[in-house]
Amino acid sequence: MTSLALIAFAGNSILCRLALGEQHADAAGFTLVRLVSATLVLSILLLMTKLFASKSSLTETKPIKAAEAKGSWLASLMLFLYAVTFSYAYLLLDTGTGALILFGAVQLTMITASYLSGKKLNLHEWLGVVVSFSGLTYLVIPSVATPNFLAFVLMLISGIAWGIYTLKGKNSVNPLSDTSYNFIRTFPLVVILALISFKQIEMDTLGLVYAVTSGAIASGLGYAIWYLAIKNISITQAGVLQLLVPILATLGGVTFASEQLTTRLIIASVLVLGGIVLVIAAGKLKSRTKPVTS
Repeated sequence: MTSLALIAFAGNSILCRLALGEQHADAAGFTLVRLVSATLVLSILLLMTKLFASKSSLTETKPIKAAEAKGSWLASLMLFLYAVTFSYAYLLLDTGTGALILFGAVQLTMITASYLSGKKLNLHEWLGVVVSFSGLTYLVIPSVATPNFLAFVLMLISGIAWGIYTLKGKNSVNPLSDTSYNFIRTFPLVVILALISFKQIEMDTLGLVYAVTSGAIASGLGYAIWYLAIKNISITQAGVLQLLVPILATLGGVTFASEQLTTRLIIASVLVLGGIVLVIAAGKLKSRTKPVTS
């Protein structure tokens, strides 16, 4: 599930680059279509799931209280904030600089949350985080430039918002339902954004296709899968694993867009993967050496 979610995130990155980077859509229009598409697809899936569950006599799932499986307003706000600030920041930042700011903010948010929850990182986990982030830095450093201040702030907010949204999924009892309601609750904010930016929206057919695909598949289904996956991994692991997204997006370019497989990409991939292995191994060692209390 974690692998599928990360692939969806990488797909999202590629779709955003195609739509916004190649000017097939503006930031507001892309965000609106993305959120509405995800909401529609998830709502249909949720309805089908409920209908199937009500008709199937073989269903053995535990009953879930409605209040426990409808996401939260905070998660919805963070979801909308992440999507809209990311789109606008993307127009003002090059890909490398944006990736560093975004994933740096995500890492900082996740590590801070882990610390505040009493789960301090040990030496091996810190080493894994540093090694992985150095791999990301090495990958994007050729394209890094001094960012526009507004764009920096927007991407920073986007990373923090996504980190908080991820954290809200740790205790999800029904990932599909929680994700669906999180998207549904963005509707008032979507309406406000549409009213504010209606006259400036520009989108061609390709931009529409990219936005719908990004919303319906990479965002809607991808985020539901992510909520399912993060229930079984630590906060630190959830943070560092996301550093794979730029690597996967770049590999996607090599595979599907005939981009060149470079030595830099190989070295960066090894560093990121090596750091992730350190973090995961450290987490397993923690669980094995945890004192047993009676």
